[in-house]
Amino acid sequence: MTGRPDGRKPGDLRPLAIEIDAAEFAEGSCLITAGRTRVLCTATLQLGVPAWRTASGAGWVTAEYAMLPRATLERTPRERGALGGRTQEIQRLVGRSLRAVTDLEKLGARTVIVDCDVLQADGGTRTAAITGGAVALASACARLVSRGELPANPVRELVAAISAGIVDHECRLDLDYREDAAASVDMNVVATASGRLVEVQGTAEGDPFHREQLDELIDLALAGIRRLVAAQQQTLRAR
Repeated sequence: MTGRPDGRKPGDLRPLAIEIDAAEFAEGSCLITAGRTRVLCTATLQLGVPAWRTASGAGWVTAEYAMLPRATLERTPRERGALGGRTQEIQRLVGRSLRAVTDLEKLGARTVIVDCDVLQADGGTRTAAITGGAVALASACARLVSRGELPANPVRELVAAISAGIVDHECRLDLDYREDAAASVDMNVVATASGRLVEVQGTAEGDPFHREQLDELIDLALAGIRRLVAAQQQTLRAR
């Protein structure tokens, strides 16, 4: 066992910062920093819903995800036209996670688009997008309430996400890029403030892993998510 590259203990998060209202013109926004990963999340409120949703009388929450060309060590070309499979998968995951904690009936005939733009990537961009996107969404909906357009915030509770994995035979939380690349098991966990699971994505990159290790990884992730939710709540209270 070689230890973690940055000296963290197995259950430690990377240094975390959430800056509220990072984009002046968006209804809700934040800049989330997890170690060297930085993601700008903005929430845009629009009247109306997609055509297929009109008859329901309920609102809609969706997400878009993109990585800036120099978010990585080498330039990544912008995606123009058809999106790549990874991008589509991530933005669907972000959208599902945010809808899981939103009362779409209370939102009414409105659409919230949450844009997650990766400014710098060092592992965990999708989990940072969910954690920051939830802050942007809750902030935007709170603005509707303050304007008197909604009687109550349709976001029932916060949702956050974190990575976990097995590196050098050790279960670790919040992997950076070096750890992610070396992991024999890689997992992303999404859960609500009340501890309910929204999604678990876990893959053995090499040898299969045991049920006991799965439980350990999920326990690590849920402990980390509790700390992320506390940071989200503190950020929103300070707004």
